[in-house]
Amino acid sequence: MAFTVAKAFDLISVAHERGRLAHAFLVTGAKGGGKEDLAAKMAHLLNGKQDEGDDLWGEPVEVEAPLLAEQEGEYIRVVRPRSKSRKIAVDDIRALEKMMNQSSPEGTWKIGVIVDADRMGDSAANAFLKTLEEPPRESLLLLLSSEPEKLLATIWSRCVHIALAATPGAERPEQVQRILPLLESVTRDGIGDLETGLAVKAGLESLLRDRKMEIEKRYAVLLKEDKVKYQKIVDSKWIDDREKMYLAQASADYLGERALMIETIHAWVGDLLRLKAGGEGLEFPEYNEVMKKAVEDEDLDVLLRRVAAMEELRRLLETNVVEALALEVSLMNTFGKITA
Repeated sequence: MAFTVAKAFDLISVAHERGRLAHAFLVTGAKGGGKEDLAAKMAHLLNGKQDEGDDLWGEPVEVEAPLLAEQEGEYIRVVRPRSKSRKIAVDDIRALEKMMNQSSPEGTWKIGVIVDADRMGDSAANAFLKTLEEPPRESLLLLLSSEPEKLLATIWSRCVHIALAATPGAERPEQVQRILPLLESVTRDGIGDLETGLAVKAGLESLLRDRKMEIEKRYAVLLKEDKVKYQKIVDSKWIDDREKMYLAQASADYLGERALMIETIHAWVGDLLRLKAGGEGLEFPEYNEVMKKAVEDEDLDVLLRRVAAMEELRRLLETNVVEALALEVSLMNTFGKITA
């Protein structure tokens, strides 16, 4: 059974009040479906200040849970895919394990959140199992995944599962909002020719280029602020290490946003296939009419091959292939002419 974020949090809060909170949860749902929001609420429930006194009527004033990134610190660790291959590094898992096993003040929980947990390779997953099997006191592990079927069965079996339902009318992530007009435009004009494939490639590359510049600029500002703030109390090696950290984080953020845009295109083509096959449960139901017209003359087998091309693109981008080449080949196969 799938829950809204609010309902899932209510159930978790009750379990915590009764002293029956599990030590590990696997939270699943679509990308942008609230998994990180729920993790932030859970972290705040355990380690955050829950109220700011009473209002004018004597009722407690609840504090809104800060974003997950804002809560990260000594006893709350967030692990994300950071390498070029979008894999979770085994070293990050070992650092998480070390944090989980350190002592903490009375009443302070040690919380580990693994975003896109399905991106753990075998080494990282096996390293994580040790902490999962022998959880320290007052510790909580949260695994967030939109593709939980990729996780090891041994990890599955040791977690309480929480499936989040899609929220009707929920605001989509910024990356998705940026690419939808492009997909709507090319689909309205009709898929299946050279110009369509090239248009999607050019539009996606433009969006990615803009986002990369924005991300790099943001981290450059942070580095500049650190240099001003700490230059008199740290050595040059610390500054160099700080710069390397920000460069790595900028790269990871870019790869994450690229992955979400690719997933959006994949979901879009999946909707085209579902409409042709008469299925329901569209990811983008508001574009139903545009998509339905686009697939009127499309062969079902051709649409299956278009979906397969997007799956191949995801695989290619996990290797050292040149990004522009992978995009050109796969997007031409996804939106260009295919003979049935």
